[in-house]
Amino acid sequence: MASIKGALFDLDGTLLDSMGVWKEIDQRFFAKRGMIMPDDYVDAIKPMEFIEIAKYTIERFHLFETPQQLMDEWNDMAHEAYASWIEMKPGAKVFLHTLYQKGMPMGVVTSSHETLFKAALKHHQIEHLFTSVTTVKEVSKSKHHADIYLIAAQKLGVSPEQCVVFEDILVGIRSAKKAGFKTVAVSDASAIYEREDIKKEADLYIEDFTELQKSPII
Repeated sequence: MASIKGALFDLDGTLLDSMGVWKEIDQRFFAKRGMIMPDDYVDAIKPMEFIEIAKYTIERFHLFETPQQLMDEWNDMAHEAYASWIEMKPGAKVFLHTLYQKGMPMGVVTSSHETLFKAALKHHQIEHLFTSVTTVKEVSKSKHHADIYLIAAQKLGVSPEQCVVFEDILVGIRSAKKAGFKTVAVSDASAIYEREDIKKEADLYIEDFTELQKSPII
């Protein structure tokens, strides 16, 4: 990847070890009320929209709050998590600083809400390392489409062929690669079922960023 002139990074599951945050939030939510989260709760709410989850939780557990109060509480808990206790993946911060020192333009490509990713970048003191942040909300398409990567590359002033995308999910790797980007897949426990497919389709697969300290790719 010697011709690489720019790098794009997903946050959740790639730079941040955050994919289990909502389960942790749910557990803390129930513990706060002296309850144990039922084993079937996470699976039950998976297909629901945020407000539907709030309504379902109130009805199932006979809570007295309004749906908005529950959503506000969950959002506050998520913000606290991103601003204080969610860790970066091993070697990620060192790798980012290495690229920054080399003068490599870098951008964030994320599905996270602005208040959350800003809190995480500030907490880990890495916001200044990135030239830009691009969100799926900005492009109005999910990562099943390459739009977010294409727009992010434009912000860096590089072509897809000159840019590498770091992702933990298969759909992101596929859409980025199809658009001409080089791709590095980062292992994450939440995508374990996709591991073999990701290994086959990404240009490079890493367990964590410490591997890149021994074998530089840029």
